[in-house]
Amino acid sequence: MPLDLSDESQYDRVRLRQWARDRARSAGVDRRDLLKLFAAGAAAGSLGLGAAGTAAAAALPGTVKPLPPELFTIRGTNAETNFAALRGTGHLTPLDRFFVRNHTVTPRLDANDWRLTVWGDALSGGPVEFSYDRLRALPAVERTLFIECAGNGRSFYTTQQGQQVSGTAWTLGAIGVARWRGARLSDVLRQAGLTRGAVDVLPRGLDDEVVTNGVNLGRVRRPLPVSKALDDVILAYEMNGEPLPPDHGGPVRVVVTNWIGISSIKWVGDIEVSGQPLYTPWNTDLYRLFGPGQPPEGSAPLTRQTIKSAFELEPGATVPVRRTRLLTGRSWSGAAPVHRVEVSTDGGDHWQRARLHDVPRRGSWVRWSVPWTPRATGPAALLARATDTTGRTQPATTAHNTQGYLFDAVVRHPVSVV
Repeated sequence: MPLDLSDESQYDRVRLRQWARDRARSAGVDRRDLLKLFAAGAAAGSLGLGAAGTAAAAALPGTVKPLPPELFTIRGTNAETNFAALRGTGHLTPLDRFFVRNHTVTPRLDANDWRLTVWGDALSGGPVEFSYDRLRALPAVERTLFIECAGNGRSFYTTQQGQQVSGTAWTLGAIGVARWRGARLSDVLRQAGLTRGAVDVLPRGLDDEVVTNGVNLGRVRRPLPVSKALDDVILAYEMNGEPLPPDHGGPVRVVVTNWIGISSIKWVGDIEVSGQPLYTPWNTDLYRLFGPGQPPEGSAPLTRQTIKSAFELEPGATVPVRRTRLLTGRSWSGAAPVHRVEVSTDGGDHWQRARLHDVPRRGSWVRWSVPWTPRATGPAALLARATDTTGRTQPATTAHNTQGYLFDAVVRHPVSVV
């Protein structure tokens, strides 16, 4: 009886076993190199792709849009949105404040010259090419969705839980919500001749090849199960009503609902459709969980995002005593819509329910607010915790993993009352 891989957890377990038993095909990197990286990750949890310390706002060569320090903090090749800069901006993240996650640099691509090649052994014929105009001629869909890096919140493993992790030291600004417009990936695959034998769908970016630890990993790519590819994935060419900007994947990127950001490949240039399971560095050593409490070989590849809340307030902000202030923030979950947010202004001793300002929807966040009148001077910790419609609530701590992925604990937001 054929395996049902439409369930994500079953898909992950099956793929992990196939990889361990050498029954999955490595897409573009020699298996010996992948095993070397895999062993290094299992032992140390790091590929040296980013430091765990913070970085001051500065210029970031390789990006197109301006990154002023009042809006962004530069972290390696990336730019994190300063969450306080979202206050009053509305439900969608403005393009000038949307975070940038680059493995190398932003490529400059002309939409008129751009081509998408769909190929592989699970198509009924040879490769099929889509121009920008051909893609736009397909039925268009619009979806308001967040894209969030798997390491968002990583720095709190160290600052709150005293645990060492590797990777870019994001706080909570490696997320943005946009209104994406594009073609369904399912329509593209069917036009290309998708067959029943398809197992994995592998989008690949057109940015520079990534080299780490002396190994050329090739261009960024990560497979999707065909069931996910046919479900809710789009090939986006517009963002908030404008042509997709270069730093965010223009002219065309993949947008995968609720999954970790690496799944939403930017600058997509080709898509392999395979009748065999596929593995790349981005689902063998990277974007899996290693460390105490994890299987010796690491967890299954990460898929769905977790649950988080953030205040639209500068960390360490000064707040006047005995004056009412409206605290605002945003909460989101990859599992289901957020339906309740609670806020504590006394470090977690007491909680009050916040007012939601958006209709909770799958794949997006809700804005919320709560009034606060501090009664005494001195340091204080603000906390916000979300609960989604599955009943999942943010925990007090997150189980440690050495690469610092999927932090979902309540974050202590320091302020000073004067």
